[in-house]
Amino acid sequence: MSDFLKDNLKKIGYEADEQQCEQLNNFHKLLCEWNEFMNLTGITEYEDVVIKHYLDSLAVNCVYSFKESDKVVDIGTGAGFPGLPLKIMYPKVFITLLDSLNKRINFLNEVIKANGLTGIETLHGRAEDYAVKNEYREQYDVCVSRAVANLSTLSEYCLPYVKVGGIFIAYKASNLDEELKASENAVKLLGGEIENVKKITLPDTDIERTFVVVRKKTATNRKYPRKAGLPGKEPL
Repeated sequence: MSDFLKDNLKKIGYEADEQQCEQLNNFHKLLCEWNEFMNLTGITEYEDVVIKHYLDSLAVNCVYSFKESDKVVDIGTGAGFPGLPLKIMYPKVFITLLDSLNKRINFLNEVIKANGLTGIETLHGRAEDYAVKNEYREQYDVCVSRAVANLSTLSEYCLPYVKVGGIFIAYKASNLDEELKASENAVKLLGGEIENVKKITLPDTDIERTFVVVRKKTATNRKYPRKAGLPGKEPL
């Protein structure tokens, strides 16, 4: 198992040590156990999890090199992607995992505890609610999100967390032209600027992933994000 994991991580530029392989394998084991009584993911086969969850989460290194001092928030983390694989591969980085479903938070806490991870916290709630709190607003160097939402909505969820000078990285599907165009106004209103759009194909697959990198240029106006539910219903 670990050879498959190690070899595939190497294909995207990671040298995993034994502890990291063990932690990722342990994460997979818990994912399968918990998935039997709650819907965490439709992907549970080991090789599929390695490619479609771990490699997909970690391939972000093609647009950003994490620094040990980075403070990272993962908005709408779900079963812990991309935040948990990033934490395992970059152990010094501080990571906040935010999700609106308490059952998922319980699962994430179990993975954190079982793997002895430190410098990581979980938050149960909506992105719109935590973004207005001073202890979270504009406190992060990097915001990542693999959540399913259009880029306008996702920007309103995520950019309020990012420090001026920091970045928001959205994990998106491959056909993005219309969505990018539709998000220009929202990104600008929220103090951001699209800096990079990079499309990749995961190793030995035809699975495409596009990373959209948004640089935070100016502070986000206090009126954003709007109250819970609105960014999804009425994108900027």
